[in-house]
Amino acid sequence: MKRDFLQSLNSHNIYNITRLQDRVCGVFDAVFAGRALLQVDVMANNSLSMGGQAVIEGVMIRSKNKLSIAVRKQGGGIKLKTEKLHLLGEKYPVLQWPLLRGIIGLIEMMVIGIKALNYSANVSLEEEEEKLSGWHIAVTLMVATLFAIALFKVIPLLLSQFLQSAFSVVKNNYFLFNLSDGIFRILLFVAYLYVISLTADVKRLFMYHGAEHMAVHCYEAKKKLTVENVKQFHPEHPRCGTSFILIVFILSILVYSFIPSSFSFWAKLGLRLALLPLIAGISYEVLKLAGRFYHTSFFRIISWPGMAVQKITTRQPTDDQVEVAIKAVKGIVG
Repeated sequence: MKRDFLQSLNSHNIYNITRLQDRVCGVFDAVFAGRALLQVDVMANNSLSMGGQAVIEGVMIRSKNKLSIAVRKQGGGIKLKTEKLHLLGEKYPVLQWPLLRGIIGLIEMMVIGIKALNYSANVSLEEEEEKLSGWHIAVTLMVATLFAIALFKVIPLLLSQFLQSAFSVVKNNYFLFNLSDGIFRILLFVAYLYVISLTADVKRLFMYHGAEHMAVHCYEAKKKLTVENVKQFHPEHPRCGTSFILIVFILSILVYSFIPSSFSFWAKLGLRLALLPLIAGISYEVLKLAGRFYHTSFFRIISWPGMAVQKITTRQPTDDQVEVAIKAVKGIVG
């Protein structure tokens, strides 16, 4: 079963790649903001902040200028791949400015995430790595984006329009209209994650997601990276991409309230899409602060929705999965 699933990934056919993202928790969990910190800082305790995502039978970890992917092979061994990252912010410093850095980082992580998923699928089957062309990546991102727009923009707005026409209290209160739009969006997101979490393949992916977070927690706590130490930590992390998406959804309720209520459905949808980069940029800055000041009550409250949803997207890993996560982290820190 698992081999058939992995073999479906091992192709340059764009539809196979799209099926991968749709099945293993979709773009939103594996690529779109997926599992990663979009920017990395030096923390107060002189530890590098890092993030990543679960991949097929493995974990990807990245820091500011380095990428590490550890994958469990069919034979039982772990293959580690590390490489230096050349990000746009290094070449164009203006892209590291607040708001811009979150938007650019998100796009870069989507591309890195797709490549990491393809690489891990090949390694787990112990087959020769197939390179994805720029065209394949572009089409994958386009299909993923269209799916996200349909599920999290069009459908919630349609449902809110229906409520507005059916209930005068919503019609006469534009904030309630936008609040219902946001609630529908969050409910669809949580329902989507819950449904796919019921499949065996995604459950295993979410276990690797938990292992990734626990290994990062262990490193940030300045403890030795061993299976025993890593297993002391919980699988949720305040800087997770899941938290980023929830922050985007909640912040959009406020931002969309400035769109005139008299606008047509298509005008409202168009402005929602146009404002999304701004919302994503602000949300990234909030996520960045939440990770740095998570010990404060204020940021714990802000992080709570994302941490709660991570009860779905992370699972307690097995010891062998923890070993893979440790290998990936050590690929960054040495």
